[in-house]
Amino acid sequence: MVKITRRGFLISGALVGGGLFLGISHYTNRKPVLRPGPGESVLNAWLKITEDNRVIAVVPQAEMGQGVFTSLPMLVAEELGADWSQIEVEAAPVDPLYANRTLITASIEENEALPGALREIGLWAAKGLATVLGIQATVSSTSIRNFWIPLRQVSAAAREMLIAAAAERWSVRPGECHVEAGFVVLSSGAEKLSFGQLARLAATLSPPSDPPLKAAKDHIIIGRPIRRLDTPHKVMGRTTFGIDVRLPNLAFAAIKASPAFGGRLGGFDPSVALGSPGVIDVVALDDALAVVAEHYWQAKTALDAIPVQYLAPEAAVSSAQLFADYRAALEDPDPYEYEKRGQPKKLFAAPPAGSRQIEALYEVPYLAHTCMEPMNCTADVRQGSCEIWAPTQSATLARDAAADLLDLDDDRIEVHTTYLGGGFGRRVETDTVRQAVQISQAVGRPVQVIWGREEDVQHDFYRPMAVGRLRGLISRDGQVLGLASHTASQSVIGNFVGRIAPFAARSEPDPSSVDGLAFSPYAFPDYLVEHSLMETPVPVGFWRSVGHSFNAFFMESFVDQLAVEAGRDPFDLRYELLARRPRFLAVLDQLRQASHFGHWSGDGRGQGLAIHRSFGTIVGQVADVTVTGDGVRVERVTCVVDCGQVVNPSILEAQMESGIIFGLTATFFGRITLEEGAVVESNFHDYEMLRLGNTPLIVTHIMTSSAPPGGAGEPSTPPAAPALTNAIFAASGRRITRLPLARYF
Repeated sequence: MVKITRRGFLISGALVGGGLFLGISHYTNRKPVLRPGPGESVLNAWLKITEDNRVIAVVPQAEMGQGVFTSLPMLVAEELGADWSQIEVEAAPVDPLYANRTLITASIEENEALPGALREIGLWAAKGLATVLGIQATVSSTSIRNFWIPLRQVSAAAREMLIAAAAERWSVRPGECHVEAGFVVLSSGAEKLSFGQLARLAATLSPPSDPPLKAAKDHIIIGRPIRRLDTPHKVMGRTTFGIDVRLPNLAFAAIKASPAFGGRLGGFDPSVALGSPGVIDVVALDDALAVVAEHYWQAKTALDAIPVQYLAPEAAVSSAQLFADYRAALEDPDPYEYEKRGQPKKLFAAPPAGSRQIEALYEVPYLAHTCMEPMNCTADVRQGSCEIWAPTQSATLARDAAADLLDLDDDRIEVHTTYLGGGFGRRVETDTVRQAVQISQAVGRPVQVIWGREEDVQHDFYRPMAVGRLRGLISRDGQVLGLASHTASQSVIGNFVGRIAPFAARSEPDPSSVDGLAFSPYAFPDYLVEHSLMETPVPVGFWRSVGHSFNAFFMESFVDQLAVEAGRDPFDLRYELLARRPRFLAVLDQLRQASHFGHWSGDGRGQGLAIHRSFGTIVGQVADVTVTGDGVRVERVTCVVDCGQVVNPSILEAQMESGIIFGLTATFFGRITLEEGAVVESNFHDYEMLRLGNTPLIVTHIMTSSAPPGGAGEPSTPPAAPALTNAIFAASGRRITRLPLARYF
């Protein structure tokens, strides 16, 4: 038995024994984890029913705008047989029962290069590890994918328990009863009882081991554009985000960290602040200074007045030097090989007569998250316990961070997950949690830490910068003979694991570095994916779509260039390379028709195509642009998405639009620049975002599919950049290989 953190995610016999293939009993036959309120009956860890016939769906995923507080309750309502008007939602407590296992298993499930037996063994081990770790996390577009079956199963089990309770009340067989819009109805129609009338009795019954799930043809809630449960609360200002938390005796803290990565806090004079109105204390952290006051603006004003010295790190990196180092890394004779098909090295060393080699070098910068809600956390450290209110993407990691700092057992830490004003991977980090816990402990009262926008932009965990060289061979008759890619970037997973569990950190292999390149659906006869790992002081982390965000730009830009060089239509070349991928072909067909491809051309107008698969979802986009002397304007983006079975089409459409706007923002403006080890950009005046006036019309088409659900929150971001840059080439003949577009226009 190995203890892998202080509290111990224990990996032992669970890896070779039971509990790896979780049945419904894992989710239902467990000690109670929910506390029933007045008039509530707990049927299992996922739902409660009240005496007045309300159904409370318990959701373990964080709501950050992506709609999980609606889509997951839709699964509950469908299988339970509830009326949608009954449904309410409640955030789940922190418990391993609510673990997101898909965040660990997804990379294996999506690795098509693994032989069947090896895939099954890998999934077996990954599921076991995920079960033991028990991490609740809202990342990698996994919410629906992870809970699609379990949440329906536990709801179906609750349905059968309600039916059994009614049958007992009426002294009939359960088969003589059925559910209908929040009632259990006697098949004869003579009697009916509401869920609220049956809940107390039902909660005393044992759940069935294998409740039947409804067939897709019988769904009345899943697949419909149901209104979001959180919208009325947001419109009325009743939604509690992290920054809205208010507690008795609450103080506020402003933070100023070392400008340079790796810097430490040096000298400072607290007396300047301690005499200011409302100031309670000045707290020194390892790399930052905090001022605590009765109100946030008092804290920030006092902090700004303190002269602070920071001890700079020995190495002060700059963007110019980093890009030079990254380009030099592409000459590495022994990079890490992630995938090889055929004999690509032999092909490129001795290309066939008459073939032509095409080569392109791509560069993308670091990117910040810039969530609209400022980074924040509220902590109340007491003797022997701690309570946290945080807009976090992982309540588990927030709890663990506090437990580590305070040397407390997990059950002494209570985490309340608030609504998140944007996440994009940033809020899976625990830096603000740690700061709030340390400061609350120092001042002896509850404290809310709030970051200013400058702190946010200059102390993020950034999307890695990356460079890539792609080479392709085209035959005399326009066929693509092979493709080789060599990229260089930092390891996101290595950096992240190094922060939360340094003993387990490793940087290579990191599949996220080559997401979108390795295991490409394109049928290149000879194919090579290589990567050089870069180490820099700049902290990197998960950013919407992770490695797909830049590798899709590399791949789809280069495929477009191959089509042009081969004299091929960009759709036709992709049809050929995806000939054995019917779902891709269907997306391309729908996209070509819906975008009227070829009709937006001449006078500086052009259309660009990109198609990409990520997080189990295929997204194709065509961008219509106009290029003039004043710059580039995106007029329209046509999006076609196949994400398997769709829970809520209106939420899916909103997520496609959101991801496209996020991707276009990065393509036009996104750039974090380093000078002397510090970030130059500081706020939205120099780290710009797409505004309403330059946001294009976005038209989304959803494919009908019976495949298992894929992700929705991230897959539309990767194709946005190459669709736009390919359109710019079509309009102007200018091939974009470095982002952002601000470099060019």
